[in-house]
Amino acid sequence: MRKSLTSFSYAACDFIFSAVAWVLLCIIRDRLPGEEDILKGLLFIRWLVFLPLVWTIAYLLTGFHTFSLKRSRLMELVYSLSVTLAGAMVIFFILLMQGFISNNNQYFNIFIIYFFLQFVLTYVPRLTITSITAGKVHRGQLGYRTLIIGSNGLALETFRRIKEEKIPSGSLICGYVRLQGGNNGKIADSLGCLGTIDDLPEIIRTNGIEEVIIAIEGNEHEMTGKITGMLNYSDVTVKAIPSMKDILTGRVEHTAIYGTPFLEVSNRLMPVWQANLKQLSDYIISLAGLIILSPLIAVLAVLIRLSGPGPVIYRQERIGKNGKPFTIYKLRSMLKEAEKGEPLLSSSADQRVTKIGRFMRRHRLDEIPNLFNVLKGEMSLVGPRPERQFYIDQIVAKAPHYRRLLKVKPGITSWGQVKYGYASDVDQMVQRLEYDLLYLENMSLSLDLKIIIYTGIIILNGKGV
Repeated sequence: MRKSLTSFSYAACDFIFSAVAWVLLCIIRDRLPGEEDILKGLLFIRWLVFLPLVWTIAYLLTGFHTFSLKRSRLMELVYSLSVTLAGAMVIFFILLMQGFISNNNQYFNIFIIYFFLQFVLTYVPRLTITSITAGKVHRGQLGYRTLIIGSNGLALETFRRIKEEKIPSGSLICGYVRLQGGNNGKIADSLGCLGTIDDLPEIIRTNGIEEVIIAIEGNEHEMTGKITGMLNYSDVTVKAIPSMKDILTGRVEHTAIYGTPFLEVSNRLMPVWQANLKQLSDYIISLAGLIILSPLIAVLAVLIRLSGPGPVIYRQERIGKNGKPFTIYKLRSMLKEAEKGEPLLSSSADQRVTKIGRFMRRHRLDEIPNLFNVLKGEMSLVGPRPERQFYIDQIVAKAPHYRRLLKVKPGITSWGQVKYGYASDVDQMVQRLEYDLLYLENMSLSLDLKIIIYTGIIILNGKGV
């Protein structure tokens, strides 16, 4: 609720004050010699609605509306100047093409005035909201619900250093988690124990944990892999106590003067503006795709009905982002009740696949209803293909790093799908995993576009299976 309200406040201020900047610009423009009164014209009214919407979307995509207790006001100033300058140049050029100014000698002056109005009127309210939030953090009124993993000397020292910060940095310690077995450790007298690491996902969920600090001793480091693997199922910020080697090699990024330095594992796989644009593109393209492909869906629905008994839309539970189950939708390509008992993977020679189903699979038409999952926010256009829990358990047993794929939304198509194709057994799933991990390390809009283009080629060539 707090995040949503703050994000709405940012967006509302940007919209309102972008409109104010436009009105003031038109008032100033009307006072120029030789210019007609634009305030009574259609251009003024049309842009009064359009411009604030454009600016609000621009600021949204570049991450200005994202709620964070760690917003840097200095960096926000730099980004605001950059985005506003670029946006003002584009908008002003369009205005000139529409005859907004008749006097050529006033072009530069009016541009500077517009840039100044837009920047000041939108940045100051945003700075005010950020400063109010930062003030609450520094007074200990706001912060991240934080969990310490570890129970011995290092965990106790970490807890004390956070509690003794002159200016709180936002870590609100809720308790600690001890390693398997053993006693509660040295920290027990200072902080409550919430359980062991075996209960870690449940502890995070029930306590609303937003931040985890790994503070385990040197002789306990063999548990690190297990801990980080379990944290892949949760959308939390992960921090660790840095060694001197980490500090000397520049792995510790820390700018808070009074805060406790940590080695932070970044959850950000893409720049904010790219992540926001990717999500917006998902919604727009999936909605347009469903509308455009609706006649094809209708024809395929009839053919599926004629192919034999059973529903047109096949539903199956898959595992999505952070290990959350969801129902995936596909056009039925197999015989009714083709899978009984233990789940079975399909292959190119699978006798359970109908004739129309084989055609749909070659051209990947059976996955068109996945667009509904994208609209629901459960999937993305590009991302690792979602699997069933039955197969995830087997994959993780052979390749524990598979859990990393659960940090992002699954996709309709993926790098692994393009490079390797469908997998007919668990070993092939593990081999395909290499490409999906490469995708996570190189996520970008340009890579998504390449994958979509290659997927289109596969669809047209009928090489989906």
